[in-house]
Amino acid sequence: MGSLCVGMVANVSQELFHKIVFHKGDRQMTLTDKLNDTLNELLVRLFKDILEIEGKSLITEEFKDITTNDMHIIEAIGVEEPKNMKTVAKLMSVTTGTLTKAMDALCEKGYVIRERSTEDKRVVKVFLTDRGKMAYYHHEQFHRQMIKNISSEMSEQETEVLIYALAKMVDYFQINYYDTDEESEFVDWSKIQQNDER
Repeated sequence: MGSLCVGMVANVSQELFHKIVFHKGDRQMTLTDKLNDTLNELLVRLFKDILEIEGKSLITEEFKDITTNDMHIIEAIGVEEPKNMKTVAKLMSVTTGTLTKAMDALCEKGYVIRERSTEDKRVVKVFLTDRGKMAYYHHEQFHRQMIKNISSEMSEQETEVLIYALAKMVDYFQINYYDTDEESEFVDWSKIQQNDER
């Protein structure tokens, strides 16, 4: 169905693209409206499904004492060098105060160790315990398997198109909904702007 849709758009001129009309109930819809509605429905369902499936897959009997959000904090801490609280909070897009409450619980449950830096007592660093690392790898395995299953259903070209589209979405949300001056991690928007103006 996706290939058919892409083919339709590719074979219709831009001028004709905006003139085609679909009927939905008593309301007339252009092809653009129809595509936007479909995109919205797919995104809503996708976000909902990923959250539900991730929750069911991650919170197993072994890790029933933590939440999906806790898993994401564990992922942000990582298995490399200890991170300071400010860095983890930024990765999670939350305040340090909000993170502190969740970190308290993870420390009490034996997933995280928190200690003050020996170089600067004002800096608090966190790192995973062996149990925390087990949770980290459990989370990582879920995502690896999910991507493997998705990519196995698509051609290399379809995968590239999906990556590009998702990257543009990530950048859009970062630019419009997060307070950041950082350059785009995925897309060179200046080139996209130039192409759109042609």
